[in-house]
Amino acid sequence: MTLPLLRFLGAGLALSLMIGELIRSWGVGRPIMFVLDDFLAGGLLLAGAILMARPTAVRRGIFIGGWGVCAGMLYGSFFGKVFDPASANSGNFDLGVLTWLIGLAFAVSLVGLWGSIREPGRA
Repeated sequence: MTLPLLRFLGAGLALSLMIGELIRSWGVGRPIMFVLDDFLAGGLLLAGAILMARPTAVRRGIFIGGWGVCAGMLYGSFFGKVFDPASANSGNFDLGVLTWLIGLAFAVSLVGLWGSIREPGRA
């Protein structure tokens, strides 16, 4: 997997997490901590994707960390909805659609994490 593709996937996932969370939570009274976690993970991944335009060892670490934070956050979110849908708050989305979207994002985060770790360091 090439660095430009990883950066594109990272930026796309980051923006979709942040925008998707706003759509999901707008006007339904979800606790702010469940909104901000998507912005934390998405912001770190987006920062890493932007910084990797000029790779260094530190920037590579930020990028890999962003993928890891996203994968960890999405793991709990996805499997929580799969195994305990009754306690899931789907906000403005249908629960089935939301679970599918989070599952897709989780899969992308795993591919991105794997690819960013395997990408040879250029710094």
